[in-house]
Parts: sequence; structure tokens; C-alpha cells
Amino acid sequence: MALLHGGASITPNKLEVLASWLPSRPWFTGDASALEAVGTYRFDDPDGEVGMETHLLRAGDSAIYQVPLTYRAAPLDGADAFLLGTMEHTVLGRRWVYHASVDPVYLAVLADTIRTGGSQAELRREFADGHTEIAEPTVRVVGSGASSAGPFELDVPSVLGGPLETPVGADGGTLTGTWGGLDTPVLLAVARPV
Repeated sequence: MALLHGGASITPNKLEVLASWLPSRPWFTGDASALEAVGTYRFDDPDGEVGMETHLLRAGDSAIYQVPLTYRAAPLDGADAFLLGTMEHTVLGRRWVYHASVDPVYLAVLADTIRTGGSQAELRREFADGHTEIAEPTVRVVGSGASSAGPFELDVPSVLGGPLETPVGADGGTLTGTWGGLDTPVLLAVARPV
């Protein structure tokens, strides 16, 4: 279960952090000033320490960009080149925002989700007065399952293609997703045994 803090604010917000970082990526061809969210999906850290959220975005063009992020309460050793920035969260304090491709917690959870045929975390919004509510996900993901326990090499494309076509060498399984207005699953990640 991913816990969301209802009523909390973040400075800068997530889209602002992404808009400042995306133009530095060679695969990004959109207009960062026109950035809009398509949806997000989250995974749950078994230890409850690392926030994991993948953003699907448009940027004034037809492409859909996928950016997996992790949010940490302290810097991740050896990952300075993958730091997008920091944010101040009114409940959690300072958060270091990393591209998740180098975060060992994200990589382990993604591999396990694919291997076990899992899905995104349930989203529970908690408010300052103590009440909670379940939030509907904007992106629904599912792992295909895999006969091997790994280890896997994971590929998470930054620019999403069309309908699902399982790539050659994806024997470790895949992660696919759907969102509002899209009923045909799109490939979000591939696991290849190493």
C-alpha cells in the first residue's frame, strides 16, 4: 500500500522538477513548458522508506514519456548523476528525487512485480484529521509472471510505443499498463534473465 498525505504540499511540485530535468534528456523531443500528466503508478517499498512513482507524461507532442522516480529522505550513495533535485514536503520534509533506474529498491520491486504477476500499489490517502480513503489509480499495471526467479536485466523505456509487442529476449517477463482512454495494454518494462 502506498500512503499519500492528503492536504500536503510539495515545493517545487513534481511536474516542475520533471520540466526542469526532461530537456537535458536526449530522448525528450517535447516542449517542457507544455508538460502534462497522463497518469502515474506506484510500487510499495516493503520497508516503507522509499517512495516509488512512475510518471507518464505528454509534452505538447504525440509521444508519451515514462519517468520512474524514487523519493528518499536522504541522498542515495553514488547516484548524484541521477538526482533530479530536491523537494520540500510539508509532512515528510526534504525529499531527494532520483531517476529510479539506479535505485536498488525500485529495481528489486519492479523485478518482483514482473516475476510474480503483481500490480501497482493500492493508494491510500491519509488526512491530518486521521481519516483515510482509497484513491483510484490513474494507471493500472500488471506483471506477466516469469518462470525464473532472476536475476534480471530490466529495461524501462523512456518513450512509450504503441500496443503491446513482446520484445525478443523478454523471457523474464514484462510489465504492461493501461490508463484512461487506452484499453489496449502498453509495454512499460521488460525483464531479461542474466
